[in-house]
Amino acid sequence: MPGVSSMTTGRGVRPKTANQESSGKRVWAYLRRLGPGLVTGAADDDPSGIATYSQVGAQFGFAMLWTMLFSFPLMTATQEICGRIGRITGAGIAENVRKHYPRPLLYALVLLLCGANVFNLSADVSAMAAAAQLLAGGPAAAYVVAFGAVSLLLEIYVPYTKYVRYLKWLTLVLFAYVATVFVIHVPWGAALRATVLPSLSLKPEYLLGLVAVLGTTISPYLFFWQASEEAEDVRRVRGESALKNKPEQASQQFRRIASDTRLGMGFSNLVAFFIILTAGVTLHNGHSSGIETSADAARALEPLAGRLAFVLFASGIIGTGLLAVPVLAGSAAYGVAETFRWRASLETRPQQAPKFYAVLSGATILGVLLNFWGIDPIRALYWSAILNGITAVPLLFVLMLLANNKAVVGKFTLPGYLLILGWAATAVMTAASVGVLWSSFRGGN
Repeated sequence: MPGVSSMTTGRGVRPKTANQESSGKRVWAYLRRLGPGLVTGAADDDPSGIATYSQVGAQFGFAMLWTMLFSFPLMTATQEICGRIGRITGAGIAENVRKHYPRPLLYALVLLLCGANVFNLSADVSAMAAAAQLLAGGPAAAYVVAFGAVSLLLEIYVPYTKYVRYLKWLTLVLFAYVATVFVIHVPWGAALRATVLPSLSLKPEYLLGLVAVLGTTISPYLFFWQASEEAEDVRRVRGESALKNKPEQASQQFRRIASDTRLGMGFSNLVAFFIILTAGVTLHNGHSSGIETSADAARALEPLAGRLAFVLFASGIIGTGLLAVPVLAGSAAYGVAETFRWRASLETRPQQAPKFYAVLSGATILGVLLNFWGIDPIRALYWSAILNGITAVPLLFVLMLLANNKAVVGKFTLPGYLLILGWAATAVMTAASVGVLWSSFRGGN
């Protein structure tokens, strides 16, 4: 009889029951709906983030593992707020700021975003090239150009609906960092204690490391990207609309945004945890000197943890870079286009949104060229993360104001848990930034 699990085919294979098929379809449908939150979370672990996590692991050992547990609810709430803004209004952050707040504030935020993104993109391409050179040899400059060109061509000529599908599958490369831990010996008892029992210090180098980690996990370009991608989906998916226009869709969309974002941010922090753990085990206590980049960390792993750990770590740098570069260039392009009311969509062809694609192309090309202008963005990655952390403070204030402004979101103001966590994230980033400035000023005197 059909659907009876005890029956087998002539080859001894049990047919799927109706419940199994229905369950499989539900899982597949859920995976297909994942997008902005998952890709945003994975892009958070870009090569510059890998460098930051490797540096703090090498310098402080397990002392900053607690930040991954601590930052998870804060970054998840922040990104969920961004996703809600995009879905409720059908517009990105820059467009909403343009409509409701003074233009100088908008210009300042977008200018800071673009500067940080280009610098970060340059460093990511350079890190990818260094990792490829470690794995395959050859000139690093050729890899810089190749990775920049491939990323740009994919963004321009592959429609968004297909491109985001590739990005989702590319998140699997991050498991390389999870796998790395299992080819080295880890004192799990000490690691777990450091995760749940924070180790705090007021030393300037520790505060700098703390803000670097927070600036890497709670980054402005992620805010702009997730909001714009939710707005992109509003325009792209038939039957969907901004929730201000179709409030009956709100319950379903808010649940989807919450689950998508929590999965993406959880994945991001889990990977970051393993990178800090790997560096803490292998590079701390005498092996941390010279660890300035993600490629340095990969190179240092080989004699300490073996060839497999080295290959996994270096391969992950390339994969995460391919994931992060379009997010960095795309978020800058969305920000500028929304500021000047240009058409902005990765789903359109270049001739349909020429100014948007001009900014996207310019950001990518400029990021590549910085590698040939004598500027060493990799060396300053740590400070770039700190700058991201400080820049996030005014943007977090703006996000919280937008998300609770009824002129912006109508009746869909923030629920209590997001209100508390959103302001908590703002307070934490503000305190950390003030701490860095204070310690730097004191050190200067």
